[in-house]
Amino acid sequence: MFNLIRRDVILQKKQLLMFIPFILFFIIMDAHPALIFLVASIFIPFNTYAYDEKAETNILLNSLPYTRREIIASRYLGAIVYMILAVGVTSLALAAFNKSFSMTDIAIGSGLFLLFAALTFPLFYIFKPGYISAAVMIGFLFLAGVGPRIVLFIAEHTTAITDFIASLSTPALYTGAAAAIMALYAASWGVTHIIYQRKAF
Repeated sequence: MFNLIRRDVILQKKQLLMFIPFILFFIIMDAHPALIFLVASIFIPFNTYAYDEKAETNILLNSLPYTRREIIASRYLGAIVYMILAVGVTSLALAAFNKSFSMTDIAIGSGLFLLFAALTFPLFYIFKPGYISAAVMIGFLFLAGVGPRIVLFIAEHTTAITDFIASLSTPALYTGAAAAIMALYAASWGVTHIIYQRKAF
């Protein structure tokens, strides 16, 4: 399974050359650190799906001595590995440009990435290849622009929930959010596994 994770990096050697300039663009544009950590984490996993979608890699993967369980596990575990590496590289880049950031920024960016991945990874196996990568990225850009306004609207109109969240201590809030996101990620993994087991290539 480690070889499957490493395969993604090998196949993306050219795209990885764009990773640092991609991150530097957001840093120079003075984007919020949490957003920079989010887009950095998304870069490799979603490039992998976009590449596989064009090359129909799943046909090749299923001809190799790997089980379908291992193929899906490599996608979900690989996303976490790449997220950790992206956070490390982004932290160094921010430090090099004397941009301040905190563990909270890392936690928010990583949490949003895992949430987005949990919601979108199954889509790559449900819908027909060809347009899903573009649709997912357009959806991400749309949510990045409109999402904060939606959250503010909900917060203003659901004061009971907002007051309850505000009453929680910071450790309780972060622990609860982390548990919810990891539970959703695990559920997404299970759903994708079931879909992939039943899919014909």
